Amino acid sequence: MAKILVVTSGKGGVGKTTSTASLGAALAQSGQRVVVVDFDVGLRNLDLVMGAERRVVFDLINVVQGDAKLAQALIRDKRVDTLSLLPASQTRDKDALTEEGVAKVLAELREKFDWIICDSPAGIEKGATLAMYNADAAVVVTNPEVSSVRDSDRIIGLLDSKTKRAEKGERMEKHLLLTRYDTARAARGEMLKTDDVLEILSIPLLGIIPESEEVLRASNIGAPITLSNPASAAGRAYFDAAKRLRGEDIPMTVPVERRGLMGKLFGRRVA
Repeated sequence: MAKILVVTSGKGGVGKTTSTASLGAALAQSGQRVVVVDFDVGLRNLDLVMGAERRVVFDLINVVQGDAKLAQALIRDKRVDTLSLLPASQTRDKDALTEEGVAKVLAELREKFDWIICDSPAGIEKGATLAMYNADAAVVVTNPEVSSVRDSDRIIGLLDSKTKRAEKGERMEKHLLLTRYDTARAARGEMLKTDDVLEILSIPLLGIIPESEEVLRASNIGAPITLSNPASAAGRAYFDAAKRLRGEDIPMTVPVERRGLMGKLFGRRVA
């Protein structure tokens, strides 16, 4: 039975779609059967980051409305056999998604995969609430800046009140993914430190993704960083985060880019 994981944020532009693709690819590379699902109707981007934009024929709304079967809409990744994508519609309205329709699709996906990773739209509109409603766990993506952290705090409140688990009186498993982190800038007080963010949000830290040009390059070429450059600092950070999702005890560090041929893999350990 699959675990449904929603990747969410209060603010756009924090690296949510990139993180969905990278975590999904990392889990699939470990042998897990993974599907990443794009809930951002009208602003479809996950297929671009996954390098599958030319292969989209049917989408999530087609399946929800019965215009296509799930098998017709799923796109299997050509690089990792155990990784698939269910794209969003670029032309339909978010109101085309229904709670019943989404639940039915997710139930069918549960029978085929180990992980269902839902890429939620930013904010609190319908697509976002539908993406998180059926989730077993959530990854809250935030940048180390005050506005991003404040918006993430609002999302945490929704996860604790507007989900199926909340309705049953159960607690949602939540993880914090801190993206675009720069240790030197944090030390100079130009961005929030990790401890500051954790004190405000009070959820467990899943990983720290360092600021990296490689992440942008990976998105532009349509390959998650864990596939295009797994040895990069960001790639290693996503692999570590994926291992923690699977329950492994991995020391928390901020990976740094290798310097020179003899550069070492050690990162800066988080206090």
